Amino acid sequence: MNLFRQRIEEKKKILGSLVSLTDPCLCELMGHVGFDAVWIDTEHTYMSQKDVLCHLNAARAAGIASLVRLPQNDLTATKQILEMGPDAILFPMVRSAAEARELIDMTLYPPRGSRGFGPIRAIRYGADDAKDYTARTSLELCRLMQIESVSMIDELEEIAQSPYVDGFLFGPNDLSGSVGEMLNVFGEATLAQVRRAVAILKKHGKYFGIACGADPETLARWAAFEPDMLFAGGDWGFLYSAGRQTLSALQHVMHPQN
Repeated sequence: MNLFRQRIEEKKKILGSLVSLTDPCLCELMGHVGFDAVWIDTEHTYMSQKDVLCHLNAARAAGIASLVRLPQNDLTATKQILEMGPDAILFPMVRSAAEARELIDMTLYPPRGSRGFGPIRAIRYGADDAKDYTARTSLELCRLMQIESVSMIDELEEIAQSPYVDGFLFGPNDLSGSVGEMLNVFGEATLAQVRRAVAILKKHGKYFGIACGADPETLARWAAFEPDMLFAGGDWGFLYSAGRQTLSALQHVMHPQN
């Protein structure tokens, strides 16, 4: 059983962060820091498929669960990443129950879905039985969807009933844009939609989480919704923040008169 599904089935919280730069050492570093999971992003980054594979290998080496956010509704990219065997995948910008069904369908082998056959790393390059993988092991993949639009929340009752959707992650920035208040993530219009969605997800016993900033106030505000997962901050943000702090310290000791 993969590490992501293991935490869900054991009803444990998942604490993670995002990797958007290409060096696989970053995934390894996240594991050594002690995060439960690393979010490897291919939606908004210049990451290649080879970069994703290297990140997955680094995550496995460091003993950290891997979640890959896919490009938006991209069958080819989805197939390629599925064959790499991540612990979990995340579909961004889902807007309807019909779209959710289409996305899940492409991750399931017949007769459950329409996924084409061609696993590589997912069957450990032949060490695992391919028939067993298509019939059983492939179902261990965790399939998550990102809540970023009011239209999805309008149909969330139906989407949440799918046995193949293991969890949901809120994207507050785009959700705020969906209500006409872009980046006002703690505005009442956005929070009202979050509360509405959380009620549906809790009703159906679905794991849910939030992707957010890493400052303590932001974390506390989202933690008040009692999420199962929190993905906070990311590699470039950590580097920039620590870099600014270091520069400030250098300026203080080297130019004390300023």
